Order: sequence, then C-alpha cells, then structure tokens
Amino acid sequence: MDLNDLLSRHQTSLMRAGTAGCVEAQAAHRGLARGYADRIRALQARTGTGGVLPTPF
Repeated sequence: MDLNDLLSRHQTSLMRAGTAGCVEAQAAHRGLARGYADRIRALQARTGTGGVLPTPF
C-alpha cells in the first residue's frame, strides 16, 4: 500500500469515527486511524519524507 492509499484510509477512518452510531464503532474506527497513522509514519521514516501527521485524539 502506498502513501496515498494509507492517507486516504486514515482520513476515511476519521470521518467514519465522527459519524459512528455508537461508542464501540467510534472506537473501532479511531483504532483503525491510529494503525494507519503508525504505518504512515513508518513509511515516511523509511523514505525520508518526514511529514507531520496530526493526531486527532
């Protein structure tokens, strides 16, 4: 998965967390977003593209 895919999935997870119908779904989507953020940071570290990814929590 490339950086654009990870960024897209991260954003989608955050949007779904914001519209989740229950606390459990919100937590699940935020967990996915955190996982994507970790992968984005790791990819940036490997490629030397140290962008800043804000943490929404």
